[in-house]
Amino acid sequence: MTLILHALFSFLSTVTFGILTNVPRRALISCGLTGAAGWMVFYLSQPLGAGIGLANFLGAITVGLISIFFSRKKRMPMIIFNIPSLVPLVPGGPAYKTIRYFVLGDTLSGTQNAWLVIVTAGAIAGGFMVVGLLENLYSKWLHSKSRIK
Repeated sequence: MTLILHALFSFLSTVTFGILTNVPRRALISCGLTGAAGWMVFYLSQPLGAGIGLANFLGAITVGLISIFFSRKKRMPMIIFNIPSLVPLVPGGPAYKTIRYFVLGDTLSGTQNAWLVIVTAGAIAGGFMVVGLLENLYSKWLHSKSRIK
């Protein structure tokens, strides 16, 4: 039951953010599925021993790969699927706690939470960089393969 709730709420949060950012109506379900898949990879990789950084990295790779698929299938820019689908992975809670701890004068807790936010954001960026690199390499490979014929 917990897995179903995680999938449902990550889907709903992605679709809701897509509505707020004016994602075309025909892309909302795809965005929701992409966000839910990214969150489920994040959520399921942690009990398997992945830390918060690796789990976010794997979730971002999942979001990136599925975004490529839907962008080609629906003939829309990839960013339409990327941005809303990242909402479940973004470390909003720890970022809020970081600022709160610093304002209250608890610099040790603030620094610990800031480090968590930096690791999470870096892992998400790294996941997208890897997907971009793989897409670029695949596209060059296809181009060179078609040139040979």
